[in-house]
Amino acid sequence: MSGEAAYRARDGRDSRPLVAHVLYRLDVGGLENILVELVRHTAGERFRHAVICLADYDASFRARLPEDVPVYALHKPPGWGMGTFVRLYRLLRELRPDVVHTSNLAALECQPVAALSGVPARVHAEHGWNVTDLTGSNRKYRWLRRLLSPWVQRHVAVSQHLADYLVDRVGIPQRRVRQIYNGVDTQRFQGREPGGAGHGGVGRRFVIGTVGRICAVKDQATLIRAFACLLERHPERADAIHLVLVGSGPDEAELRRLTEELGVASRVEWAGNCSNVAERLEAFDLFVLPSLAEGIPVTVLEAMACGLPVVASRVGGLPELVEEGETGTLVPAQDPEGLCDVLDGYLLDEARCRAEGAAGRRRALQRFSLEAMVAAYENLYGELLPRSAARSATMVEKD
Repeated sequence: MSGEAAYRARDGRDSRPLVAHVLYRLDVGGLENILVELVRHTAGERFRHAVICLADYDASFRARLPEDVPVYALHKPPGWGMGTFVRLYRLLRELRPDVVHTSNLAALECQPVAALSGVPARVHAEHGWNVTDLTGSNRKYRWLRRLLSPWVQRHVAVSQHLADYLVDRVGIPQRRVRQIYNGVDTQRFQGREPGGAGHGGVGRRFVIGTVGRICAVKDQATLIRAFACLLERHPERADAIHLVLVGSGPDEAELRRLTEELGVASRVEWAGNCSNVAERLEAFDLFVLPSLAEGIPVTVLEAMACGLPVVASRVGGLPELVEEGETGTLVPAQDPEGLCDVLDGYLLDEARCRAEGAAGRRRALQRFSLEAMVAAYENLYGELLPRSAARSATMVEKD
């Protein structure tokens, strides 16, 4: 990290620069998983960290962070909430971080507060869109990103798709956009040994699984409908084909009713939020993500690292992960019949599952390692710190 040694932390408590991560809420989710892994693997000799939640945090998720990483909750009420910005300003003045790293649109509006409180290096990361703006077409959100961009020194996009959006549709100069892929712990997520239980031809159990928040943007309803269609096509194998949904969320009750209506409830397992996701993935034969919008979903990287073929919607950054016909299959979003056709193709083809799964594992190792992601963020922080130290703390980026 060039120039880091010459930089001294602003708070005077430690020689290591302090990075303050700001997000809406620390809870179960892909962004939150990435934040935890980033903090865990960059804490130590190079950086210190603090996490600031605009709303609140889940205690069990907070427990995954190192004990010496403080977590603050500002208890932001719904809406704009000027009081939250005042509390954030005071907290940043007290902590005196060297870097503020905000994540997603809900935290972007904190960048001017960070600059005005004296934080010299400011990074904002875009991890994807939500159900209120599936394609990034919302003019208000684009305007807000453009308006607040001058306070941000570097925008990080987790996919090339998002990077192009920031440059071409929001209008942020390309020189201030950095694309950094999410990474996966390929040691923790390894999958079962070849020849293990699970993959099967006729008469053997075949498990289709997904991991994610049970909500509209993940569109598990399409997967459930496709699963019901698959059982209708193969009544002789109905007892051997299973669907597992790992995660929880606001749409769970509605989707449980859907499984009852379709007559497949007995073949569907609701696993809830799990701390042992790696073990759950080991029991899958096929991973499916039918989302309406995505950045670079951590769950797909974890499935690839576990040696699973991946079927995913052709949206957002998913085409950058899944190589068609090599590591899995891309399908149109919200197409249960089309998804059923694809699932049918994997059902009896054990060789295909193994070949695509092995290729996915190799791809995860080569392009989406956790080490590569951590190094990219460390380099970015290091680039900004010596440049920022020579300027006024409240100066906004002019280029």
